[in-house]
Amino acid sequence: MRQGLVVLHRYCGLACALFLTVAGLTGAIIAWDHEIDAWLNPQFFHAAKSDATLPPLLLAERLEAAEPRLRVRYLPLTLEAGEALQLFVEPRTSGAGSGSGATFDYNQVAIDPATGDVQARREWGKPTLERENLLPFLYKLHYSLHLPDAFGLPLGTLFMGGIAIVWCFDTLLALWISFPSRRSWRQSFAFRWRAGGYRRQFDLHRSGGVWLFPLLITLAVTSVSMNLRDEVMRPLVSWFSPLTPAPASLRVPPTITDEPRRDIGMRAVLDIARREALARGITAPAGGIFHDQQQNVYGVGFFAAGASHGDGGLGNPWLSFDAASGQFLGADIPGTGTPGDIFMQAMFPLHSGRIAGVPGRLLISASGLLIAGLCLTGLVIWAKKRRARHLSGRERASLIRPLGKPRGA
Repeated sequence: MRQGLVVLHRYCGLACALFLTVAGLTGAIIAWDHEIDAWLNPQFFHAAKSDATLPPLLLAERLEAAEPRLRVRYLPLTLEAGEALQLFVEPRTSGAGSGSGATFDYNQVAIDPATGDVQARREWGKPTLERENLLPFLYKLHYSLHLPDAFGLPLGTLFMGGIAIVWCFDTLLALWISFPSRRSWRQSFAFRWRAGGYRRQFDLHRSGGVWLFPLLITLAVTSVSMNLRDEVMRPLVSWFSPLTPAPASLRVPPTITDEPRRDIGMRAVLDIARREALARGITAPAGGIFHDQQQNVYGVGFFAAGASHGDGGLGNPWLSFDAASGQFLGADIPGTGTPGDIFMQAMFPLHSGRIAGVPGRLLISASGLLIAGLCLTGLVIWAKKRRARHLSGRERASLIRPLGKPRGA
């Protein structure tokens, strides 16, 4: 049985090795995506002028007025001194300016908050290695390989989610076969540094995987959640604990006389959100707002300037509202809800390392490199064993004489 499990581990590992190497190396970099991107592209992060700033909501309204076919999808509401205002935008699908088939070669805009001037534009996630797009390219490569969508499905995200499932299974399988007996369990933690060659490669792969097992299984499980949240993780978690319904599922369907995509606007939603936050004891300021046009739902996050990533803990509180009526739909407040809700809240902070702040991100960067190393040592071990089996087969074949030939012929 053990030999069969070893073979299964071998082929699961071969199936995942290339993709996990890419994910590990890119993950080591994007743990610092904001800092590296700011270094490469200061025009997106630093304001050209340091004068008194205008309210972000006013700047967003001016941008939409200048280009009616465009609407702001995500707007930061708090800025640090000297920071540019970064907005995510998309073509408008309803209201004035919609229905014209508008397309844009950008989806992110940086604005000087003192003057309202546009400093830079780019298409976040564009598959190019140009300096301006390098970090967004690596970020998207990490979770989707930049595979194109098809049949209305995000094929890259789903594919990497499938790889994550195989990785979960293979990580558990590797732990099982790493302990062949009770008497030899200590060997599974040991590194024969002086042995050299194959033995050292084998120990780096086996014992390295054993020491890193808690980290590897955490990253594997959270990878499934990042890519297959609704398809796999939420249904699985709901078997053990009830989950709070997604905000979009709580929307009241429009009646026949309602406008199909009515929107009360960001300003009105923010007023409602601030009152709702006070009623719930949320003391942080409104830090960001996004609009999901497809679901016609607004989300408002509460955090101070510079804390949008929610470093340390489970992240920031978010409230959701119906864009047509302003109806409160639900709250995602870290550390509250059912055990299943809290488990789901922990997925991104664990995966990114942000649950532990800067030390957590350092650990994730190191983990990405170690994962790539485990994949490399696994490939080396497989290649050496394959070559040995091939040579052994050739030697056996050379010893078998054709029937009927005399000895020495």
